[in-house]
Amino acid sequence: MSVDLTSAPRGTGLPVDWGLAIATGTRLVPAGPAVSPAEAAAEVARLREGARVGEQHVRALTGMGAGLPVPEADVVDRPGWIRSAVDGIAALLADAPLPGPPDGIVGSTVGRVTRSAAGLQMGTLLAFLGSRVLGQYDPFGGPEQAGRLLLVAPNVVAARQALDVDGDDFALWVCLHEATHRLQFTAVDWLRDYFQGEVATFAGGFDRTASGAVDRLPEIVKAIRREPPRDGMALVEMFQGPEQRAVLDRLLALTTLLEGHAEHVMDEVGPAVVPSVATIRARFTHRRRGGSLVDRLLRTLLGVDAKIRQYEQGRVFVDHVVARAGIDGLNAVWTSPETLPRRAEITDPDAWLARVHG
Repeated sequence: MSVDLTSAPRGTGLPVDWGLAIATGTRLVPAGPAVSPAEAAAEVARLREGARVGEQHVRALTGMGAGLPVPEADVVDRPGWIRSAVDGIAALLADAPLPGPPDGIVGSTVGRVTRSAAGLQMGTLLAFLGSRVLGQYDPFGGPEQAGRLLLVAPNVVAARQALDVDGDDFALWVCLHEATHRLQFTAVDWLRDYFQGEVATFAGGFDRTASGAVDRLPEIVKAIRREPPRDGMALVEMFQGPEQRAVLDRLLALTTLLEGHAEHVMDEVGPAVVPSVATIRARFTHRRRGGSLVDRLLRTLLGVDAKIRQYEQGRVFVDHVVARAGIDGLNAVWTSPETLPRRAEITDPDAWLARVHG
């Protein structure tokens, strides 16, 4: 994808200096674990094979994606993931009608300062995540924004060493999760455009949300005093207007479903093809919740802890639906946007079953 990395992506007013974000992220991200060239080559081969074999197992379980090609995964280092993440974010927001800085000399100066500050913040965030992300499917990245599966080899190695688990088993276990995400977007032909449209709608409401929040500020302050928000997401929602909150609800329900579906697939496929899956799951779950005080604080500020809750809530939803209606009953979620679970249904899967299956 071709993006002017010194300014906002074409078609948006997003005030981020993307070039500075990449430079900051790649400079701040720590080096990965030291391995020999032979070990690095073996890890790359292991992950590429894991992605190919993993998707075949996912297709067999879910019944999705029959006949579709299985593209090769891209195995990258930490700076490579940061560069790919910027490309994906820029492509995702390419059609978002975000506000730009005012015209004129003052507006131009403010715009440059804003873009630089946002670039530094984005780069710092990506540096933090770049040492932790094991892999991801980016539906908006890769050649011609056709989507790409990224596996971050140094992070997989570091996590495997920290957990002290089998290398082949751990690589396949990670790949099962990410291959599920790839299959969600490649087998469900409307999902990519729907997701991008919802993000554009949400981002396009920032101006209205900001002005509305000013008008409602006394009411918001009273609400915070009466009942302090549980987490950062709850605080964000207090500043949303009704229209943007509705879009946020749909996005949260969708992403929780996607993560829960991947977690369910990992746990269902794992015992048959990953001999040490029970050990991996137990140690990985403990690691996911652990970390130093500073690490936990950063995860909370960046919304990583909210993401962990998404995994758990989504898996409970999917597990319940499959137990009641089978995998074919679950696959009804992919029929259209109308059959996706609503946010309230994520924690009440029987309500979704009643609405969709009667």
